Amino acid sequence: MSLQVRARWAERGLDVNLDLPAGRHAVTGPNGAGKSSLLSVITGLSHPDSSRVLLDDRPLDTVAPHRRRIALMSQATRLFPHLSVRDNVAFGPRSHGQGRRGSRATADHWLEVVGMGSFAGRRPAQLSGGQAARVALARALAAEPAALLLDEPLAALDVEATPAMRAVLADVTHAREDLVVVLVTHDVLDVLTVADGPADTLTVLGERVEHGPVRAVLEHPRSAFTAGLAGVNLVHGEARPGSGATTTAADGVLDIATGPHDVTGAAWVTFTPDAVSLHRDRPQGSPRNVWRGRVSRIEAHAGRARVWLDLPLPLSAEVTPAALAELPLRPGDGVWVSVKASQVRVHPAHADPLS
Repeated sequence: MSLQVRARWAERGLDVNLDLPAGRHAVTGPNGAGKSSLLSVITGLSHPDSSRVLLDDRPLDTVAPHRRRIALMSQATRLFPHLSVRDNVAFGPRSHGQGRRGSRATADHWLEVVGMGSFAGRRPAQLSGGQAARVALARALAAEPAALLLDEPLAALDVEATPAMRAVLADVTHAREDLVVVLVTHDVLDVLTVADGPADTLTVLGERVEHGPVRAVLEHPRSAFTAGLAGVNLVHGEARPGSGATTTAADGVLDIATGPHDVTGAAWVTFTPDAVSLHRDRPQGSPRNVWRGRVSRIEAHAGRARVWLDLPLPLSAEVTPAALAELPLRPGDGVWVSVKASQVRVHPAHADPLS
């Protein structure tokens, strides 16, 4: 299975040529870059200046939206208020000719997959935002699509519901290796949690389209937007109950002190570049994370200096030019790195690390 999209739409600033195999593909970019427009072209809901959409080599440009085998889930769940949760999810199978009993059995299966089996008899008005999002995901998958389009599906959720829904998205999309998943998001954690396979890609729309393996795009940004998106240190590791995490570094297992959390197992550990302090001598005092590092490169960044390190982990620190001059540092230099545990966050991740 693969999805090929070639589209030009001058009014929306969209000009793309993408070839997306089965797997997970994230799309991001500044407001107005054409993210939602791209999805509307794929679904056939909009008609740009020129386009060519193929799903598994089947041309879709003249195919009606409901016959494309493409499901779209957006932040507005759009559940039918007069139907039960089960009948909302069964709507797709019924529309494709499945009988009442079979469509309800399909609905019950997908509700169990997303953890909503016990809510099958409720109405949408009785659901929280996170619960409604899970039902909307089950409804999209029950239609047995060949491609699943996710248009900022977590944007309307509160901070408590978002991590759980992000984990559900990761698990469900990894379970269907024959499915082409396109996720539009502004959040780098969505990208890294869902699109974390070696063949998964990131596309950044804008004046210059950036496209490639997720890690390659984030590590070599070609626009200010992408640099900002990647402007958080991201470490894949194992979270310990309560606080702390471990990761594999160049010289073995590295312990990372973190703020309190309730994550266990595979996790993304994050901290901002300005939370990283650099020292010529080993620092004394309160920081619980103190590591010996090595400078790989130094760049000017909006009136600040960004110092990139390749040891003990690939990470970056943001310092003032004055602080850099006081150190001073050059590529290849050794340096002490410190990060306060209170500034380190932990987020659930899929079990397979990003290559």
